[in-house]
Amino acid sequence: MGEKRKVYEALVDGAMEGLTDKALFEFVARRCPRTSSKKIVRAALLGLTDPHLRDRNILDTIYALAIKHRMDEFREGEDGDDERDTWPSPFTRKAGSETGRADFA
Repeated sequence: MGEKRKVYEALVDGAMEGLTDKALFEFVARRCPRTSSKKIVRAALLGLTDPHLRDRNILDTIYALAIKHRMDEFREGEDGDDERDTWPSPFTRKAGSETGRADFA
C-alpha cells in the first residue's frame, strides 16, 4: 500500500495547491515517476472514499481527474479486462418459445 499512499498524497497535495486536470496529472507523475494512469485513477477513487477529506473543491478535482483518465483508458482500449461486448444480453428470448415468456440466458 506504500506506493498507492504516495500517489494518493501527491494527488491531494496537488489538488490543494489548486492544480487541475493535466497540470495535476503531471504533478503526480513527477512526484511518483513509476506510477501509471491506472494507479492515479485508483488513488483518486481512494480519495473519494477518505472520510477525512471533506473539501468539496478537492473532491471535485480528483473526481474529474479520475473520470477523465478512466474514460481515456476505455477509449484507447487499454482496459483488456472489459469483455462486456461478449456478454449475453440479460433478457433474451429463445427462438421457438411457445409460451411467449422471456427465458433468461
